[in-house]
Amino acid sequence: MMSAAALKGIRLWPRTLRARLFIILLAGLAIAHAMSFAVLFSERYVAARSVMFNTLENDVATAIAILDRLPAAERSAWLDQLARGSYRFLLGPGMPGNPVLEPNDAEVASKIQAAIGAKYPIEVQSIPGAARRLQAHLRLSDGEPLTIDVTPRGVMPVADWLPYVLVAQLSLLVLCSWIAMRQAIRPLANLAKAADTLDPNSNTPRLSETGPTEVAYAATAFNSMRDRIAQYLEERVQILAAISHDLQTPITRMKLRAEMADESAERDKLLQDLGEVERLVKEGVAYARSTHGTEEKASRIDLASFIESLAYDYQDTGKAVTIGELSHGAIATRSHALRRILTNLIDNALKFAGSAEIEAQRQDRTVFIRVLDRGPGIPEDQLEAVLNPFFRLEQSRNRDTGGTGLGLAIADQLATAIGAALTLRNRDGGGLVAEISLRQ
Repeated sequence: MMSAAALKGIRLWPRTLRARLFIILLAGLAIAHAMSFAVLFSERYVAARSVMFNTLENDVATAIAILDRLPAAERSAWLDQLARGSYRFLLGPGMPGNPVLEPNDAEVASKIQAAIGAKYPIEVQSIPGAARRLQAHLRLSDGEPLTIDVTPRGVMPVADWLPYVLVAQLSLLVLCSWIAMRQAIRPLANLAKAADTLDPNSNTPRLSETGPTEVAYAATAFNSMRDRIAQYLEERVQILAAISHDLQTPITRMKLRAEMADESAERDKLLQDLGEVERLVKEGVAYARSTHGTEEKASRIDLASFIESLAYDYQDTGKAVTIGELSHGAIATRSHALRRILTNLIDNALKFAGSAEIEAQRQDRTVFIRVLDRGPGIPEDQLEAVLNPFFRLEQSRNRDTGGTGLGLAIADQLATAIGAALTLRNRDGGGLVAEISLRQ
């Protein structure tokens, strides 16, 4: 026997809307079809019974009248001609039987008695045996015994082809229901997919605004929403660019005035604060531009040479950036955006670990580029949160390593813009792995 937990895990009602509507539509059509078939079958059954009993009465009455008027010597020659599929005539007393009849047999007996009338006294008996069988005993006008041997049959036997017709009809119902659900749910699935991958800055195709009125209206509304979001993002970039431009001049003047002041601890702190403000403004604009996408066109670059060039630039400035395993071959990507992504990841590793290692591997049609370090890592519950803008871990909130909290967010946004994905995970033995997966 199945356990209670196993029974509870069985879902009688599917989760998807397509399956639910399919079951409802198919069940409704199947029930309606079954009801129509039952009404038709019942009507034909009643009509067939009426025809059968009327035919039985007329045939039996006619046959007995013929046999009664024939000479006794000629009667046996007519027996086969007067016989029918469900009954025949026998000269003689017939077989002994049971006078107690079942309801269905009593109905047949009453029809025979009504056909013969009072002129010929009749006795109907049920003959024992595996098959249903009746015999009606009477005597003709000259006293010769006559037996009507009746083997009642089904009123309307099922034709051999009927099950195949029913299967074909059921298959047609299933097919039509599936097509109807597919046509009804496809626009909803397309809308959900478009909403899930919504990126106003990408070149993804717009939703088709053709089809039924409701579908076209929903697609038009979605495309309009996408255009408005793109406009808002464009306005944000313009506002941040304007703020950056307006702030650059007063910040520069303040730095010049501070540098002209007498040397003191307060002067150094002021210059440091002004530098942080300037860096924050620049990083904010960089993040806004990264979320808005990049107009750089993709080109083919040699992966190993690209990473080696980036690492050598760091090594020339005395930074501890090493190269690990590299897969050779060309890839198609936006090289400037990829360089900015790797620069942010390497800077993050250098900030918290003091060193970084770069490696690249190719598996099937996907390229994996990793930046590894042996720093403190990131708590597991914050691996996704650190990709959000202005998010900083508690231990990084200081002047030396705090930063703006935008480096990883910019890298994540740029990765999305070039069709890649950025994931973070902690290394065994300590440290962090920042992995970029780029499908070719």
